[in-house]
Amino acid sequence: MPRPPRPSALYLLVGAVSWPVLRTVYRLRWTGRENVPDGGCVLAANHWSNFDPWPLGIPLFPRRFLRFMAKRELFWLPLGWVIRAGGGFRVDRGSGDQQAIETAVELCRAGHAVVMFPEGTRRAKGLRKRRAPRWHTGAARIALDAGVPLVPAGIAGTDRLRRLGPLRVAYGRPIETEDLVGRDPAEAAGVATERLREAIADLERAVGSTEPVGDSA
Repeated sequence: MPRPPRPSALYLLVGAVSWPVLRTVYRLRWTGRENVPDGGCVLAANHWSNFDPWPLGIPLFPRRFLRFMAKRELFWLPLGWVIRAGGGFRVDRGSGDQQAIETAVELCRAGHAVVMFPEGTRRAKGLRKRRAPRWHTGAARIALDAGVPLVPAGIAGTDRLRRLGPLRVAYGRPIETEDLVGRDPAEAAGVATERLREAIADLERAVGSTEPVGDSA
């Protein structure tokens, strides 16, 4: 198997600086890191905060270079350069950007780990927004089209960053999709998304406690 893509220098710098901060100040702990493969995959998680990619990526650092969709409004100089170096690629969230989906599929096929938040929007202060996030099938579509594992993850604590609350992350086993091969693409993506939703909910419940979880040595 070819080696996974290497991170940019900026990604390595930010990761090196962030590691001690998350491990000591925020007491980051994780479990299930072995469930994230070395090759291309879609890593899908619940979404509390804009900072969710931070604890999601540090346990995998520097082994994996995580790639993220970022809204197109952020791609102005010099911020756009920083976002690209940090793993971001552009998406037009208002138009169901097919180009972003195709880019994500290409990245997965090239061995990258693409991060997705299927709820579609972050939650606010631990509560649902007035318009509840609606689960989207994009993560499943990308994984199925690229033929890569769809890996669920649960995150807890990013809604309490100002209070320096502990951060917890759990990576689950890839979602079963072999039985979806040959089915109508929209139907297959819908079934995979429902399985993903259930898996993420289970993982989120598992890390909802502030008690330490295993394998974060």
